Amino acid sequence: MKHYMFKRFLRSLFSIFMVLTIVFTLIYSVIPRDRVFFLDSNVEKIQKRPDDYANYKYVQWEKLGYLNYETIQDYCKGLYGTANEQYSNCILPESKETSDYIELKQQQGWETFFFEQSRQAYAVEEISVLRRAINWWVNLIEIDYPGKVQTQNENLERQVYVGKDFNGRPALMCSGCESKYLLYFNGSFPYIHQNFIRLNLGTSYPTYSGQEVLEVVSSSQGEKVKQEVTMPNGEVKSSSINFYTCKYKETLDSMDQKNFTDHYADCETIKSDPSMIHISFSMGLVSLLLTYIIGLPIGIQMANHKGKWIDKLGQWYIIFMNAIPALAYIVLVRFIGGKYFGLPSMFPMLGANDYRSYILPIISLTLGSVAGRMMWMRRYMIDQSTMDYVKFARAKGLSENEIFFKHIFRNAIGPIAHGIPAAVILCISGALITEGVYSIPGMGKILPDSISIYNNSMVVGLTFIFTVLSILSTFLGDWLLTLVDPRISLEEKGGH
Repeated sequence: MKHYMFKRFLRSLFSIFMVLTIVFTLIYSVIPRDRVFFLDSNVEKIQKRPDDYANYKYVQWEKLGYLNYETIQDYCKGLYGTANEQYSNCILPESKETSDYIELKQQQGWETFFFEQSRQAYAVEEISVLRRAINWWVNLIEIDYPGKVQTQNENLERQVYVGKDFNGRPALMCSGCESKYLLYFNGSFPYIHQNFIRLNLGTSYPTYSGQEVLEVVSSSQGEKVKQEVTMPNGEVKSSSINFYTCKYKETLDSMDQKNFTDHYADCETIKSDPSMIHISFSMGLVSLLLTYIIGLPIGIQMANHKGKWIDKLGQWYIIFMNAIPALAYIVLVRFIGGKYFGLPSMFPMLGANDYRSYILPIISLTLGSVAGRMMWMRRYMIDQSTMDYVKFARAKGLSENEIFFKHIFRNAIGPIAHGIPAAVILCISGALITEGVYSIPGMGKILPDSISIYNNSMVVGLTFIFTVLSILSTFLGDWLLTLVDPRISLEEKGGH
């Protein structure tokens, strides 16, 4: 088993690496990088200011990993600081420092240019697709530690210590780390949370601009929710700040200085609706439970009463559901539910916190899946009932119930069990058509939406998430198969 798991782990890593490499190559080689500004309203506002327009584009491309970008202002700031006469003379196009800067950058392999209006110099270094992919993998896992924050604040202590959070609960805290709370406890599942290790999947752009990809799909959505909290300065006030997410902020504005006693003031806000992952997983899991609870017993009864009315009725349903396009029956369910039962036909009508919003999407998800489980359970049962061991069992005098439960059902449930982990885990990825029809803010919509608006970082990050989930679910399916049928040994198969 250990040998199998090790080989499977290596294969999984290789598969994930290859998938991401292909996606990287396609996105960053085939799609022109100007497309990333497709929905950026700032571009339209500054198009008539050539210098600002060029600077904005290069800054965004640098954030997205396309290139390295540096201006003469950055160079002169390093030499003389800012807001002084030397700095003002340094950035002039005819200054000696500008000539030195251009020569230095060209020696380093950078391309140098001048802004159209100010004629000030800037330099650009293109990053190849391979180097970009390597940078992505190198920075994928980030570990927080007391030396993580790079700051000019010489008074910053660098230590990990046990303290109390704003609710008075014990927490492992840090000064000098990027996050203030490394380990903390609260009433939200899974109750124990950490900020030691996190996945860096890139920064979203142009939608959710500036937010990390993982933060976009895992953070709460909707309107800000205020609650009474004790601020770090001891003042009790109504606020939506989520203190557990606070990160080090180098420059504090006046409001930060008023509310916080240290530099950990870059915090997320608490919002009213669940995250994308939460919504998709909740609906998918309920639908999955209904699918197995309804589909498997009916499939078994169809096999046991082959050719009878229940079998014919079930087959009619299976054929109908396989024949009709998913979009058609989802729209039909939405129409019937909205017109005759008064249920919300669109998810945003009542919002994510009203259970009625989930009823029609769950029914839509369940109807098609039930037909699939019925069909495969019936097929496996009928196939097993024709095996020689069943005839032998009857010849030995075993009752039909014994033959059914001890042999036929046990063998037939194996392939069904293999798919259960995948079905559970892949609930996270959501349902593309259903979420689109009901306008559900879940994981099913985010990938196609990101592709259509050239949010490349989001596409790469979501591809990584979905690939890892798929590989993990396949592995768990194999493992569950060995539990259901002990005759199957992964070790004997040599890891296959």
